[in-house]
Amino acid sequence: MQNKPPHAKSSPDYPSPRKIKRACSKELYRTLKRLDRWVSPDLVDQAEQLYTRKVMQNLIWIHENRSNRKLLCDWWDEQLSEEIAELWTVDRSKLSAAFRHAFGG
Repeated sequence: MQNKPPHAKSSPDYPSPRKIKRACSKELYRTLKRLDRWVSPDLVDQAEQLYTRKVMQNLIWIHENRSNRKLLCDWWDEQLSEEIAELWTVDRSKLSAAFRHAFGG
């Protein structure tokens, strides 16, 4: 077992790409459940790919703010809600509200 410096014990490592993809998938699934609307699996997959790619591009910032769900929801609203709402043909404000409710921010 490796000994880590005290500050490293409290800050977890960056998540793997697999963990990011699974987390994005779960968050979109929970959002879709709260929208109470059927969206084709192809469109859900496209949204997951888009979400995963944006998270990977902003991973450092997201990791630094991982404990601030409100801030992460604000980022999601600015960066993703418009594109996903257009993709799923839903109202952006309803999508944002559903995501906030599902994500906890």
